[in-house]
Amino acid sequence: MLPDYSFYAAAIPAVVLVGLTKGGMGDALSLMGVPILALVVSPVQAAAILLPILIFMDLISLWIWRQHGDTPTLKILLPGGIFGIALGWATSAIVPGYVLRLVIGLVTILFVLRYFYNNFGPGRHRVLPPAGQRPVRAALWGTLSGYGSFVAHAGGAPFQIYALPLKLHPREYTGTSVRFFAIMNAIKLIPYFALGQLDTTNLMASATLLPFAPLATIAGAWVIRRMKPDIFYPFMYGMAFIAALLIVREGLGF
Repeated sequence: MLPDYSFYAAAIPAVVLVGLTKGGMGDALSLMGVPILALVVSPVQAAAILLPILIFMDLISLWIWRQHGDTPTLKILLPGGIFGIALGWATSAIVPGYVLRLVIGLVTILFVLRYFYNNFGPGRHRVLPPAGQRPVRAALWGTLSGYGSFVAHAGGAPFQIYALPLKLHPREYTGTSVRFFAIMNAIKLIPYFALGQLDTTNLMASATLLPFAPLATIAGAWVIRRMKPDIFYPFMYGMAFIAALLIVREGLGF
């Protein structure tokens, strides 16, 4: 049996917001999408319904950004991300989700404030060089990204904390992000099936929402492709700040 009108009134805007994120417009829109859908179904069911749609959007994004991406960044973050998903699956019944939300949200807020202070505060004339690849930092933030993606749908903020200081070209940054989270979402299918969340009811709901996914994803990519680096990076840090506030809000239960 298909959901009723109230479901689609919340689900369609949620899918559009997530699609814009998949096009490259920052994790904050995705974090807005899940709570909107959770207004009409449980948070766990909302996550299960959105996962197949996310994977469909990933396929579109992978095609759009197929010529862009930074392989060293992807390779250094993936082991931690995969470990984080496995850790989230193993501890999902032990560690409260709100704890992770608060930690990730607060750390991201400090990270973003530091960026804006360095670039628009007293030290704005001091040019900071791109950060180099750091295996220990990559393992930490990759693990938190995979863990957050599994248990709290908050994997974007840790990814940004590691990847944004690298100062990649906007298209290379977006292509790397698209590849990383496409792999994360594909891997998450295994534990979601094991937890019984991808049942017929949820999959049917996902199928009815799929037509809204491509246009939103393409629209997000269209905007990002036309952003210059001096606009792209303040925009992405701003979106990270909004995402962090939403994560903290969820962690506090508001």
